[in-house]
Amino acid sequence: MIAEIKRYTIKVPSNISIYYCDKTQIIIFSSPHKRRALKLKLKLVINQTKKNIQVTQNSFFSVSNHDKKNLKVLQATYVVLIKQLILEVETSFCKRLILVGVGYKAILLQISNTDVLHLKLGYSHNIYIKVPKTLKIFCLKANKFFIKGDSYTFVTQIAAVIRSYKTPEPYKEKESYIQQKKLHLKKVKKYKQ
Repeated sequence: MIAEIKRYTIKVPSNISIYYCDKTQIIIFSSPHKRRALKLKLKLVINQTKKNIQVTQNSFFSVSNHDKKNLKVLQATYVVLIKQLILEVETSFCKRLILVGVGYKAILLQISNTDVLHLKLGYSHNIYIKVPKTLKIFCLKANKFFIKGDSYTFVTQIAAVIRSYKTPEPYKEKESYIQQKKLHLKKVKKYKQ
């Protein structure tokens, strides 16, 4: 029972402030630089002296007794969402993308106060992507660039969209990949004559 209580208890760093409204079920985390909010379907137990949040089973108000398995899943989901929100308030996220192929280039253009990413990926046409205001893109070389932002899900989503324009080929070395996800090449079958 004690291990289960620790499992659903979240420690909050001292530089982050917590605001929680019991009626509307909204929790807000704020640091000196950022602020994030989350709408919940549960009630939380917040200890301001120890700076921790506890998600308990009896705090759910819309789940019946025979759904205990779904209750634990929902409880664990909200613990992960709150931890991710705390991480987003503390830090900013960055993804590095590398374009591999002859003539593959990424150029950052500024057109009428908006940033546009210009991609040359071996097609007969060029690809233009409008960069949202919440993200920043840094091009170090023609084939390496970084995507930086405050939201982890938004940064990874934009990186996945850019990667989807040139899907990796398993037999050639032409691809666009994120630094952690490198493609392993397959061997080409040779027929005997």
